[in-house]
Amino acid sequence: MNGFKGPWGWGGLQESQELLFSTPRLALWPGLAIALAVLGFNLLGDGLRDYLDPKLRRVRAES
Repeated sequence: MNGFKGPWGWGGLQESQELLFSTPRLALWPGLAIALAVLGFNLLGDGLRDYLDPKLRRVRAES
């Protein structure tokens, strides 16, 4: 990458494990980034399923 090595990024939770007790905020931002990414993919998958599932289309058409 750019030569910068720090506790931030996707691997930040694992790298900041030793520092967790002295500075717990190091795990906060990578943890939030992972949680938001998982939530985003989950919502995207739900939306795609709702849009593309033929069984759900039939149920919507009947009601």
